Amino acid sequence: MTKNLIIVESPAKAKTMGKYLGKGFTALASYGHVRDLIPKKGAVDTDHDFGMKYEIIEKNRKHVDLIIKAMKKADVLYLATDPDREGEAISWHLYEILKDEGLVADKPVHRVVFHEITKRAIQKAVAEPRALSENLVNAQQSRRALDYLVGFNLSPLLWKKVRRGLSAGRVQSPALRLIVEREEEIERFVEREYWTIDSEMESSGQAFRARLMTLSGTRLDQFAVTEAQRAAEIEARLKAGAGDGRYRVLAVERKQRRRHPAPPFTTSTLQQEASRKLQFTAQRTMRTAQQLYEGVAIEGETVGLITYMRTDSVTLAQDALTEIRAVIAERFGADKLPPSAHVYKTRSKNAQEAHEAIRPTSVGRLPEDLRALLTADQLKLYDLIWRRTMACQMVPAILDTMAVDLEAGPGDISRATGSVVLAPGFMTVYQEGADDKKGEEGEEGESDRLLPDMREGERIVLKEIHKEQHFTEPPPRYSEASLVKTLEAYGIGRPSTYATIISTLQQREYVVLDKRRFKPTDVGRVVNKFLAQHFERYVDYDFTARLEDDLDAVSRGEKEWIPLLRDFWSEFHRQVSDKEDAERPGVEVLAETCPLCHKPLSKRLGRNGYFIGCTGYPECDYTRNLGEEAEAPVPEVIPDRVCPLCASPLVIKRGRYGRFIGCSNYPVCRHMEPLEKPTDTGVACPECRQGTLLKRKSRYGKIFYSCSRYPDCKYAVWNPPLAEPCPQCGHPILTIKTTKRRGTEKVCPRKECGYSIPCPECAEGGS
Repeated sequence: MTKNLIIVESPAKAKTMGKYLGKGFTALASYGHVRDLIPKKGAVDTDHDFGMKYEIIEKNRKHVDLIIKAMKKADVLYLATDPDREGEAISWHLYEILKDEGLVADKPVHRVVFHEITKRAIQKAVAEPRALSENLVNAQQSRRALDYLVGFNLSPLLWKKVRRGLSAGRVQSPALRLIVEREEEIERFVEREYWTIDSEMESSGQAFRARLMTLSGTRLDQFAVTEAQRAAEIEARLKAGAGDGRYRVLAVERKQRRRHPAPPFTTSTLQQEASRKLQFTAQRTMRTAQQLYEGVAIEGETVGLITYMRTDSVTLAQDALTEIRAVIAERFGADKLPPSAHVYKTRSKNAQEAHEAIRPTSVGRLPEDLRALLTADQLKLYDLIWRRTMACQMVPAILDTMAVDLEAGPGDISRATGSVVLAPGFMTVYQEGADDKKGEEGEEGESDRLLPDMREGERIVLKEIHKEQHFTEPPPRYSEASLVKTLEAYGIGRPSTYATIISTLQQREYVVLDKRRFKPTDVGRVVNKFLAQHFERYVDYDFTARLEDDLDAVSRGEKEWIPLLRDFWSEFHRQVSDKEDAERPGVEVLAETCPLCHKPLSKRLGRNGYFIGCTGYPECDYTRNLGEEAEAPVPEVIPDRVCPLCASPLVIKRGRYGRFIGCSNYPVCRHMEPLEKPTDTGVACPECRQGTLLKRKSRYGKIFYSCSRYPDCKYAVWNPPLAEPCPQCGHPILTIKTTKRRGTEKVCPRKECGYSIPCPECAEGGS
């Protein structure tokens, strides 16, 4: 009997493959990537056609050894890693390792590609294998080489000019530029005052409002009325024009409007919607989607619940469309089914990541039927994918809209608009979220109810005129959803890289999340400034997008990868060499002098952002936090207190995190303690069961709760703890969590549990 070895990335997938393919197959997992470039200079040989020096990733060496051992006994090799460029690269690396071992020279090697983990899909893929794609491998090698060349050449320059430990990336740097430029736009923003004049009226017992749009026959723009006095003059004019306290209906416009469903999910749109609707980060979304793709046990058999989650495509397979239409007719009624299936066109120029949109492998598996089998996160994401998939094949929603122009006096016209849903269509199941619900002028959209019936020439009673003052608002900072949307619009990165780009920016402390919006740190701004000044081309959005297009062309076999790398490297290498003598950013000499040595002070970039320091360093070590008032750094002695270690007086000092209590005999004695001692909640630590949870502040001022035995015990939570066990999983504590969307709740801090219950009475104590 022929012995077949099939290799996938994850052990869960390997277990499923073994069950589906039977005794003739041995399924093993590579546990992700098996080789990478050696982590030192010269890994990409720029002098010899960009030869790349790889080594086996140490943590996966034992898995590679198992694959080598199994291949010695196998007759046929099937490489069944993910159906994208990275998956192709993993298969190629495995093939190269086995070739170096002399194990595949005379044995058939097949590449197997499937987009859902179902028995039918896997058996079909194994029956119809193909060869490894040289084009996809070359495209992935090109990307890895470019990332290496940028990182290994720009990062050391940042260490010299800014601070050690920093990094610059080919797609990370343009993403940082987006966030910094938005912050600078917000800082430059100057608010403008404007007024709106609404007339509250009543017809047939129904009150409604109309906005003044035209005055003396001239259409008003947003800033036509900018003063309270002018608004009062217009109010008096409208009242006078109304005469008997009534407006005349000048025109009535009615029409029906269709709202079409959004297409099925791609990687990008899934990340955006999960952020908007579920408050998931991009990483959390992709991690949970991976679990759904690999599947759960249903009646003793592991079944993948969604198709492959890294895709640019919005197309759906014909058999999937047939099943979706059948479930719509059965579950929602034949009136919700269009005459023929909706066909969506992929906007991406190179939707290479997979052949289908993200959808359930079978829409017959309803979210409610899987509730007992899925974690809270898995159920939420599956429900989102299921609803979007169903909605995309349902009839449009029909809205009845009405616009009425009402005249107070000649040429003074106000407009009232409204709409009502006549037939909800796809909205029965799903409505797409929005990043910002208000328009650019800060005004709400159309009303969600229809206006009273009115006819031309009719006189409508004026009840009151409302003058409202407004101020323009700056553009919002990027959320995860809007950042992913913008990266996709510019063509920066690809779907599989968005989560990594965002997490890297946070890990490097270039950006922080503030109210679920990205805000650049001082370090991020300095790095961006340096790159924008000296490497403008490489943080340019168009250049980055064109490079992505070139790499896509390599994957299609339309471009050669080595000439592409050669063109990039020649200019990039010259520019890096030219910038060795560039001025160091982030240092600004101030007019103020040091209170200790009287040398000039400077604003400098430190590990935790900007601070004020003496230019005489290291001879003079005077520093203070940015924004603090200048004062002589005479330590403030604490009366009636001495150091518990050496009995010297204790004093109040300043450090990188603010004021603290320290020994006056420093550096001989290094005793220190916080100025404000953490508040003890009295809740026992659920991890070590010895300490209690203390209320503390992070370096950025955010409140958190951690074990009093730190650093021996590192347990910590963001939300206030309660000494109540979780009734669902038995965890020793619950926490109090308050959000705008759900209010105040008692929640289990274990994410995999998902327990939550409303607790409005906790709101006061949970602040």
